[in-house]
Amino acid sequence: MVDLADARALAWTAWTDLASFPQPLPAGIEWVQLPSAGVERWVEAGIIDRARVWTSAAGVCAAPVAEHALALLLAGVRMLPECLRCREWARTEVLPRVGTLDGAAVGIVGGGSIARALIPLLTAVGAEARVVNRSGRAVPGAAQTRPIAAVGDFWEAVDHVVLAAPDTPDTRHLVGAAELDAMKPTAWLVNVARGTIVDTDALVRVLDSAGIAGAGLDVTDPEPLPAAHPLWGHPRVIVTPHVADAAMTLRGFRRRLAENVRRWRAGEELVGVVDPDRGY
Repeated sequence: MVDLADARALAWTAWTDLASFPQPLPAGIEWVQLPSAGVERWVEAGIIDRARVWTSAAGVCAAPVAEHALALLLAGVRMLPECLRCREWARTEVLPRVGTLDGAAVGIVGGGSIARALIPLLTAVGAEARVVNRSGRAVPGAAQTRPIAAVGDFWEAVDHVVLAAPDTPDTRHLVGAAELDAMKPTAWLVNVARGTIVDTDALVRVLDSAGIAGAGLDVTDPEPLPAAHPLWGHPRVIVTPHVADAAMTLRGFRRRLAENVRRWRAGEELVGVVDPDRGY
C-alpha cells in the first residue's frame, strides 16, 4: 500500500460512494479499477476521463445474472406466480396458458457477457436466441444477430425478450410503447439490465391491457420501486429487488481485480476497459 500521490494505479472498492472519490486524481495514476459493472453514474458525474485507463467489473456476474434471467422467464412462461397464489386446484384455468421455451425464439437486447452466458442456457431448454446489439457483430451461439439500427421486425418476430444492455443515453427508454405494442400477447419481457431501458408507464399500460403476457423485472425505474407502485402485486409481473448478481458480486470483483493487477504488471491488455464515448 502506498500513498495515492505516489501510486500508479487505484482500485476503488466503495460500490455506492462517489462523493469520496479523490478528485482530481494525481497525474501519476495510470489505471483505475471501478467496482461496478455499470459505470453510468461515474460517467454522469464526470469522474471518468481520458487521461488514464478505467476498467469496470463488467462480466464478473454474467453467469448468475443469466441464471436469474432464465429463472424469471421460465417462471413467467410456466405460470408459476399464478400457481403459487392459488389456494384451490385451478388446473382448468391455468393449463391453457402454461407455455414452454422448447422451440421458442428468445430475443436478447445486448450482446455482451450476460447474453453470451444466457444463450447456452436457452439452448439447453430448446430455445433459440436472436440478439440485437450495437454493432451487429455475430454473437456465438445466437441464431441471428442484428444491429440495433436495423432492429426491424425484431419485437414482433420473437416470442420473448430479455434485456441485457448497458444503460447509456442510446438505450434509455429503448423499450417504449411502440416496442411493447409490437410484442406478441403471449410474450414475456425480462429485464436484468437497467430499469431505465424500459418506459415504465408504457409497460404498466401494456400489462394492464394484456398486450403482453407479463414482465419479470430484477431492475426497475424508479429504483427502489416505491411501495405504492402499480407494478407491485400486478398479476402479470414478477419483481425481484436487483439481486440477480448477488451470488457473485464480491467474489467476482476480487477475481477481476486480481486478474487485472496481474495483467497490468505484465503489460497486458486489461479486462473490462471502459470506453468514455460509449459510456460502458
